[in-house]
Amino acid sequence: MADDKEVSASVVNTNNAVTGHIISTTIGGKNGEAKQTISYMAERVLGTGSFGVVFQAKCLETGETVAIKKVLQDKRYKNRELQLMRMMNHPNIVSLKHCFFSTTSKDELFLNLVMDYVPESMYHVLKRYSNQNQSMPLIYVKLYIYQIFRGLAYMHDVQGVCHRDLKPQNVLVDPVSHHVKICDFGSAKMLVTSEANISYICSRYYRAPELIFGATEYTTSIDIWSAGCVLAELLLGQPLFPGENAVGQLVEIIKVLGTPTREEIRCMNPNYSDFRFPQIKAHPWHKVFHKHMPPEAIDLASRLLQYSPSLRCTALEACAHPFFDELREPYARLPNGRPLPLLLNFKEELLGASPELISRLIPEHARRQMDLNLFPPGT
Repeated sequence: MADDKEVSASVVNTNNAVTGHIISTTIGGKNGEAKQTISYMAERVLGTGSFGVVFQAKCLETGETVAIKKVLQDKRYKNRELQLMRMMNHPNIVSLKHCFFSTTSKDELFLNLVMDYVPESMYHVLKRYSNQNQSMPLIYVKLYIYQIFRGLAYMHDVQGVCHRDLKPQNVLVDPVSHHVKICDFGSAKMLVTSEANISYICSRYYRAPELIFGATEYTTSIDIWSAGCVLAELLLGQPLFPGENAVGQLVEIIKVLGTPTREEIRCMNPNYSDFRFPQIKAHPWHKVFHKHMPPEAIDLASRLLQYSPSLRCTALEACAHPFFDELREPYARLPNGRPLPLLLNFKEELLGASPELISRLIPEHARRQMDLNLFPPGT
């Protein structure tokens, strides 16, 4: 577990009720810095799960609204989510403000992660459109999916982290600015080549087929599959692969992609030998979506939702896809005339990217406003 100097925390006793209680903690005190007490008033529960609870709270000293994720902490282990969140610093990933421990009267130890508060999840946004029998305007589909890929590019290429549970509930959306942040790193992990991982990971509708085939040496391309499922859901207004169990999930995927070939199964899991599937032809992608769907949207979905993990495009390649060209136009605006959230301010993600990819990602007008040192001569 992280030591007490790192997690500056007066251990606070709280009862198990969440709303209404006040949690006080001390921050600072390192390197001669003054100690400071911060108090949070818990206002409402935002979500609960096997991990614990997430609640909205107000900082009594500053009036700032935050989200606090409270998880039961095993004293013998470091908390992986905390370690990973400390590494992250990107506009499309929810940021960790600070953290502290609290105990209950039963002497249970809880870790409290204090994070940005973002009012809505993509799940709620989707639900609102479907309740009104409307499809999401294409400009918002582009904005939301593009920002997911930007967050994934940073996570995968800069930090080597795989989220492993990307779904609309874990994507936060500011309804005014339309700024998107990926959240919930409770299942995330730094993947190490040739090191086995659990295959029972990721929520069912968004699970990559190699996970259903029991692969343990998978890559960050499982997140790319999940993002493809989210894209399809925004375009369709409902999940693309709504299986009721693992087998049902695979059946839904086969109905669209067709039966995987032996080679595709080998690419997903070389150890999988039980090959008995009905031979079903792929359903053409243009028939999966309605007839007015832009061809670029269909093309992007088809590049993400591939059986072979290595054939899926990377997050950075997805950002450069023509489907997002509208967002790169010099005077692109939200439908209400307000500016788009910042979308072109790439940094470390571009290290190692080809000059051609960089020039597709950052058009001329944006380059003039940025640090040109990022760009090798001739790009």
